[in-house]
Amino acid sequence: MKVARFHSPGDIRIEDIAEPEPEPEPEPEPEPEPGPGEVKIRVGNCSTCGTDVKIFRHGHHHIGPPRVMGHEIAGEIAEVGDGVTDWRPGDRVQVIAAILCGRCEECRRGRMTVCPNQESMGYHYDGGFAEYTVVPAKVLAVDGLNEIPGGLGFAEASVAEPLACVLNGQELARIGDGDEVVITGAGPIGCLHVRLARSRGAARVFLADLNADRLAMSTDRVRPDVTIQGADLVDDVLKLTDGRGAAEQGVTVRIRAGDGAPVPAASMLAVLSLGAGHGAEVTLQADGEGSESALDALAALLARDLDAEEPENA
Repeated sequence: MKVARFHSPGDIRIEDIAEPEPEPEPEPEPEPEPGPGEVKIRVGNCSTCGTDVKIFRHGHHHIGPPRVMGHEIAGEIAEVGDGVTDWRPGDRVQVIAAILCGRCEECRRGRMTVCPNQESMGYHYDGGFAEYTVVPAKVLAVDGLNEIPGGLGFAEASVAEPLACVLNGQELARIGDGDEVVITGAGPIGCLHVRLARSRGAARVFLADLNADRLAMSTDRVRPDVTIQGADLVDDVLKLTDGRGAAEQGVTVRIRAGDGAPVPAASMLAVLSLGAGHGAEVTLQADGEGSESALDALAALLARDLDAEEPENA
């Protein structure tokens, strides 16, 4: 069985390949076997997340090498372990990336995304950059396998997790009929935002990015109404909206200083803040050294309806 295994930053190896003589040939990597409560999946597709690239370059504090990477997994069940009754070989499934405990206070309150005991496929457990992977019993215990409906391929199903993040964000922002939506960043997540905003009834969707090549590639695929390339995002949006800005609702923004982020963050947030006259509420939180001055600078840009909050330790 071939796997892509992370050993150290910059060192991901496709193993189960014979090395040239005089080195002895490595023993083939055996297929994993499911234990009680587990299922073994024949991987149909495992997408590459931006985090996977970061792990390749820099490692990760939750990964103890060697580790099979990959957490956006879809495939077909090949075998089930003892005690598994709800699934059978041949079922097409998508696997949750983040494994919550289901027992802590946050999980009981329905705030699973902030479970303090959260683990992940491809980090704490071998992931999907392999021909086969075993899904831990912890995943099944929290209903972490999702059946893939007919007509949906493994490639599409494997990006269910990033799509869920996009859905969550737009539900929190309450994107709906008639909205003008500005999306900053023309990567895969930005492309998903474009299509979802349009399906939710947005009147116009603007896609912005500093990288002209990436913006052109994404525009060709998802066809936003308007593209914006360059650093003058605020001015461009104001011109395109007759000075109104883009309206968002219920947005909480955290500005972190110290890494050069406050200035671009302020510019991007000014776009949605100038649309606050549509009844939106914008909540700002200052965090990190120098963030209070960044928050003050951004607050000066806001026209109205600003609710600025700072944490007690700011």
